[in-house]
Amino acid sequence: MRRIRYHSYGGPEVLALEEAPVPVPQAGQVLIGVEAIGANFVDTQLRRGMAQAELYPRPLPRSLTGDVVGTVEAVGPDTDPALVGRRVAAASEDAFCDLVVADARWLVPVPDGLDAGTAGALPMVAPVALGVLRAGRPAHGETVLVHAAAGAIGHLAVQLAKVLGAGTVIATASTAAKLDFARAHGADIGVDYTDEDWPEQVRTAVPGGVDVVLDAAGGEILRRSLDVLAPYGRLVAYGAASGELGSVPVTDLFALRSVTGFSLIAARAADPGQALKDLAELTEYASQGLLRTAVHARLPLTETCEVHRLLESRAQLGRVLVVP
Repeated sequence: MRRIRYHSYGGPEVLALEEAPVPVPQAGQVLIGVEAIGANFVDTQLRRGMAQAELYPRPLPRSLTGDVVGTVEAVGPDTDPALVGRRVAAASEDAFCDLVVADARWLVPVPDGLDAGTAGALPMVAPVALGVLRAGRPAHGETVLVHAAAGAIGHLAVQLAKVLGAGTVIATASTAAKLDFARAHGADIGVDYTDEDWPEQVRTAVPGGVDVVLDAAGGEILRRSLDVLAPYGRLVAYGAASGELGSVPVTDLFALRSVTGFSLIAARAADPGQALKDLAELTEYASQGLLRTAVHARLPLTETCEVHRLLESRAQLGRVLVVP
């Protein structure tokens, strides 16, 4: 089978298409014939050896993570044989392959008729969007600000904020087209975060301040986001797309603000039962049409370098899929 890995840090050109043996599922695992792979921006940072690599250390050569959608072709020992032939979605740390081994416990059965883009969001991207919202504890009617609202996670967080009862959802993005895209997915207000005065624009739109901010950019965006929080407002940090992890002075929290972090890995380790319930909840939202994933582009496995160039250009609206 084919697999994408990189043996040194660098630009997209370090991504190599290799031949690899077909993996054998072990106890509690399944083998999935891959239909589509959802690409993750974080892998562009890991590939370059940037700040995120410090959070997820793994030796070279490294594989690419992603959400896969496909059909179960085989199961390992002590694994339900009825899974064979089922269309499922799963998160994988070695996703860019023709065949992927996944933990049967975390498989998401794909509802009939669900498109590959939305199905592929269910194992990892949608749970992150739901998890960061829950970490921010938004009460019904409160205001939620979603940074990078046109991205793979961001446009799902906008939709889920509305599903969970947010009163006003503010989307930030870097272009007018992205802001229009965020509004089309449920945002009430759009703000261009490349404008120097974007915090003032937010405060003008919501004079009382924002109750919850969801931030995956880090750095200066995170620091300036504190200034738009209402009293007792909460900021949830879940990434560092800017390449800067950053820090928050304790004195910035004295104005009744709080900052928390979110990691899907940590959430599943802390409460796997709740994590499994979240998968079922998100699948139901998708089945009802309350949660949908926009697919910006579909590219073949042989063009994974171009996939990473597209992700790094920050031009995509929604998600980029790889189709083996």
